[in-house]
Amino acid sequence: MREFLVEITTTVPEGTSQDEVDRRRAAEAVRAKELAATGNLARLWRPVGELRSVGIWCAADEDELHEKVLGTLPLRPWMTLTVTALESHPNDPGRSDHPSA
Repeated sequence: MREFLVEITTTVPEGTSQDEVDRRRAAEAVRAKELAATGNLARLWRPVGELRSVGIWCAADEDELHEKVLGTLPLRPWMTLTVTALESHPNDPGRSDHPSA
């Protein structure tokens, strides 16, 4: 699977009930755990003091990432995404073929 850096900003539409927000957030937590179990969600952070998330997501390609991974998130209709495809840097100490590995 390829890795992608995904920045997510979620904006709740004006007039949405708190019950709907709570329902979607609970469903989002469940779906995130499922995607982590399948290897599609590798890491997820929230920058300090910000209401956005930054994560490492994995999929076969960007189409699969959008359709079968991010597109399955309950909060997706409220999300703005920035997706950047990643590749390993030659000096990445985490590379499996790194000389010190």
